[in-house]
Formats: sequence, C-alpha cells, structure tokens
Amino acid sequence: MSLMRQIREFPVPKKTVALWWFGQNGYIFKTPEGTLVSTDLYLSDSCAHLPVPIDLSRRVPVLIQPEELDVDVFACTHNHQDHTDPETIRRIRHKDTIAFVGPHPSCEVFLRENVEASRVAPAWPGCHLEYRDVTIDGAFALPTDDTDLNHMGFVFCFGGGPRVYVTGDTDYSDLLVSASKHKPDLIITCINGGFNNLSHWEAADLVGKIKPRAAIPCHYDMFADNQVDPRQFAASLKLKAPDVRYQQMGYGTPLLFSTEL
Repeated sequence: MSLMRQIREFPVPKKTVALWWFGQNGYIFKTPEGTLVSTDLYLSDSCAHLPVPIDLSRRVPVLIQPEELDVDVFACTHNHQDHTDPETIRRIRHKDTIAFVGPHPSCEVFLRENVEASRVAPAWPGCHLEYRDVTIDGAFALPTDDTDLNHMGFVFCFGGGPRVYVTGDTDYSDLLVSASKHKPDLIITCINGGFNNLSHWEAADLVGKIKPRAAIPCHYDMFADNQVDPRQFAASLKLKAPDVRYQQMGYGTPLLFSTEL
C-alpha cells in the first residue's frame, strides 16, 4: 500500500491530529474528519540544479511522488524553492481539488504552474482562513535574505483540537513571540541556524517564551551544506524550556498529538 493511501486511511481520534514528516519543513497533517493539510512539501530534487556554490542535492528519500499527492490544502510559508517547489507543484495531478495557500510570491508560483486562480488563496501574517474543520492563522516570520521578503508562519487548529505553530524559515525576532496569542500546543521550528534561520538555541528560546506542550525540530536534514544535529535543540530545550516536551520525528511515520494527553 502506498504511503499516500496509508495516510488517507489512517484513523485519527477526536481532539487529535496525526502528522507525517517528509524532511526539511515538509509535513502532512490529518484531522479526525479526514482533512489533509500539507506544509512546504519538497518532493523533488530541483534545488540540486540551482546555480549556487553549495551542495543542495537531496539527502532525504522522496516518500510520495508529486503525482500521488492527494491533500485538501497545500500550504507554503514562502517561495524559496525547498518550500514552494515549482517541480512538485507542476507534477501534482489533483490541482483541481486542492486549495493552494501561501504568501503572494508563492501564489505566483502556483498560478505559473497551472493552478486555477479559484484554487489559490493568498495568506499573510495576521490572516485567518478556514477549510472544513481546519483554521489557519498567519504568523509573523522575519525573512532570511532579500530573495523573498514575504516569509510567514502558520498556526493551524485541527478539528477544534490541537493548535500547531509552524515557524517556517525565519531569522530571530521578538515579534515571533506574537504567535503565543494563538496558544499553540505544539511548535514545529527550524533549527539549522545557517542562512539566517533560527539556531537551535534561538529556537529553544522562542519555545520557552511561547510555552507550548511540545516542540519538534525541522529544517536540519535535507542538504549536506545546511545540517545540524537535532540533539543540540533537545539540549537547548532543557535549558530554555524545561517544561516543554522534545519530540523528534522519523520520515513518513505517523505521530499522533492530542490535547487530551
């Protein structure tokens, strides 16, 4: 059975969200009613061909081919190619049933890759969107370079249960703490520290100020020249947010996160 079919058939209890990690900042979330939301799915090796003097060849297996992807909401935090990947979007067969969500530069990529305009929903820090039993609130993110000045994060609420804050790529700013007004139960944060992203120490500091129940590290694994050991984040959490549970994920393996645990 394909992983996409396994995800579609996976049962999710009430007040719970199931999530799967695909490397970098790529996730699929599933609600108890079966709504599937993805973030920043990078399902190709397109970055390996960028004209840059660093190694951006893919190190994480592609667990779902773009043609097999079948989600209800395809959300992107910004239009760096490992987050809004033109090749992944180009190859999605189900464009006519998916809602595509992201800041305006990502929306331009959606449209350029033949997504119908009616399927595209612009998002920005402070916006509020609803899809079935999912709410999406845009969160502040500080751009990491001048190639894209429209970074953002998302705070998802799944089925009236868990609230999950996805930082996306962001440099450190006290304004990131503004996501605390949504009272996230879980934070998924970049920790790589390179290219102006949060370091493991800065990410732990942010988690300590927002005070979720758990934190998951990401964006440390995809490229040889942009890696860090997630155990450093776990150690930083012990110092900066000792009451927050560290949660590390494996690729393509479901994690159930509940507000009732």
